[in-house]
Amino acid sequence: MNAYLDVQGLTKSFGALQLFDNLSFSISEGQHVGLVARNGVGKSTLLSILTGKEGYDSGEIIYRRDLKVGYLEQSPRFDPDETVLDACFNHQGDEEKILRAKQVLTQLKIRDLQQPMGQLSGGQQKRVALANVLLTEPDLLILDEPTNHLDLDMIEWLEGYLSRGSKTLLMVTHDRFFLDRVCDTIIELDDRTLYTYRGNYAYYLEKRQHRIDVARAEIERANNLYRRELEWMRRMPQARGHKAKYREDAFYELERKAKQRIEERQMRLKSSNVYIGSKIFECQYVSKSWGDQVMLKDFYYNFARFEKMGIVGNNGTGKSTFLKLLLGLEPVDSGQFDIGETVRFGYFSQEGLHFDEQQKVIDVVRDIADYIDLGGGRHFTASQLLQHFQFTPDQQYNYVYKLSGGERRKLYLCTVLMRNPNFLVLDEPTNDLDIQTLQILEEYLVDFPGCVIVVSHDRYFMDKVVDHLLVFKGNGEIKDFPGNYTQYREWCALRPKDESAAEKADKRPKREYRNTEKRKMTYKEKTEFAQLEKDIAALEEEQKRIEEALCGGTVDIDEITKMSKRLPLLKAELDEKSMRWLELSEIE
Repeated sequence: MNAYLDVQGLTKSFGALQLFDNLSFSISEGQHVGLVARNGVGKSTLLSILTGKEGYDSGEIIYRRDLKVGYLEQSPRFDPDETVLDACFNHQGDEEKILRAKQVLTQLKIRDLQQPMGQLSGGQQKRVALANVLLTEPDLLILDEPTNHLDLDMIEWLEGYLSRGSKTLLMVTHDRFFLDRVCDTIIELDDRTLYTYRGNYAYYLEKRQHRIDVARAEIERANNLYRRELEWMRRMPQARGHKAKYREDAFYELERKAKQRIEERQMRLKSSNVYIGSKIFECQYVSKSWGDQVMLKDFYYNFARFEKMGIVGNNGTGKSTFLKLLLGLEPVDSGQFDIGETVRFGYFSQEGLHFDEQQKVIDVVRDIADYIDLGGGRHFTASQLLQHFQFTPDQQYNYVYKLSGGERRKLYLCTVLMRNPNFLVLDEPTNDLDIQTLQILEEYLVDFPGCVIVVSHDRYFMDKVVDHLLVFKGNGEIKDFPGNYTQYREWCALRPKDESAAEKADKRPKREYRNTEKRKMTYKEKTEFAQLEKDIAALEEEQKRIEEALCGGTVDIDEITKMSKRLPLLKAELDEKSMRWLELSEIE
C-alpha cells in the first residue's frame, strides 16, 4: 500500500522525562488509525511533532511528497476579529466552496457565518476548526479529540462522514464507539513503546489483553528464575565456576526483566459506608428561561433512591442548566427542588479546574481529607485514591503545573470523590480523560452505592453507567426514557418516520373501550417474520466468520481493513432486524 507517513526511531524528552524512545510506525493511504494511551504520556505531543509544531530529539518523519495534511488541534486559536467564514478558508469568491462551508457548519450547529470568532465559545471555536480541516480536503487528517464539544447528533454525523470514502486518518479520541466504528487500526503508546493492532477497537481490546497476559507470564517466570540466580550471586566468589562472568551479566538482564511491572489495577474501589435516605429530590414543576430561550417548562420529576440517570441532548438545550438549578447555583423562574436532608452532592463541572499551580498533587487531595471511610474498619487514603486513578507515587509529589490537561481532569475528579458524596452530579466527566481512566470511573460508578446523574456525549460510557435517561429536546421539551443510550436509539429507529402523521394520529378522538384481543399476524407479516429468521441466522454466521478471521492472525492487511469496516455495519443491520423480529414475535 502507498505510505503517506513513515516515522522511524522517534525520540522525545522533556528534561529528565522521556516520552518516546525509538518509536517507529507508518500510515498508508486509506488507513483509519486511532492512537490510544494514558493521560500524560504524550499523545497530543506526538501529533504536534508530526505536524511540525513541536521539535523532537532524534529520528525521522517522512511524508509522501506533496502530501496535504490537515491538523485539528485540541485547543485551536483564531484571530478574534475574523469571521467564521474567513476562519474556515480564504474562499476568494468561490460560491461552490461557500456553499460547502455552509453545509458543514450547519451540521456542526454554526449558523452565523459573519459572526466574529472572538464572540464564539471555546466549544464553538473547536467546531469551526473541525469544519476548517474537513473543508480543506487534505490527503491525511490528523485529529486531536475531534468529538469534544460535539453533541450526539454531530458525533454520529462525523462518524458517517469519516467512514465514507477513502480518507486517511490519524486521530486521538477517548470515544470508544467512535474508535470502533471509524478506525481499522489501533496504535497504543505504553511505557514509551508503540504497539500496533490491525483491527478496530473491539479487536484491540482482545489482543491487548492477550499481550498483557503473555507479559505477566514472562515476568512471573523471570521472577522464579531470578530468585534462584540471586541465591547463586550471594555465594562466595570462590564457589562460582569459570563461566561466572557470563552468568553474572545474564543475572542483571534477568533482574531488569523480573522487576518490570504491568500497570494493571487488581482491585475495585467499593464503599459500603455511603448512606442516603429514601427521599432524594423532587423537581416540582420547574421553569427556567434565558431571554426567549426556554430551558425547562413546568417540569416535574421525582428522583428515586439509587437511581443512575443520564442526561442527553443537543448543545444549548438546558442540560448543564438543569444541574445548576438542582444544585442551587442558578435560581429557578418558578417551581422548586425539594431535596432530601441526607443528600450530600459531589459536583464535577465543566468549569471546575482551579488549582494552585505550585501545590503538589497529593496536597491538593489531602487538603480535602486524609482518607475515605469505606466502612467495616476499612480506609482509603488520599494517596491510594490517586494511585487508583493512575497517579504513580512519583507523580503524586509532582507540582500541579507539570500536569497535562487530562491529568488535571483526573485530579479534579479525585477531589470530588475524596469528599465522599452520596449523590454524584457529573457534567461531561469524560472529556480529555484517557480510556483507562474512563474504565476505572465506569467501575466506580457501577459499584457506587448512592445516586448518580451524568451529562455526557460519550455513548459507550452512558451505556455502561446509566439505567435511565432524560432526553433534552429543546424549548423545554424533555423526554423521560427508561433505558440506556443504545436502547433509546433503537427505540427511535422503530418510531414512525412521518412524525407529524404520528402526532396527528395521537390527537384523534380516543374510543371509550379497549380491545383486549391480540390481533393475528397478516400473511405479509408472517412472510417477513420467516425471512427475518433466515436473515438473522446468515448475519450471525457472517459476524462469527469475520470475528474468527480477525482473531486468527492469518488475514492480510487489505482483508482486515475490509472486515473492520464491514463489522460495525453488520452489527447495526443485525440489531435492526433483531428488533423487528422481536416486534413481530409479540403478535400471535
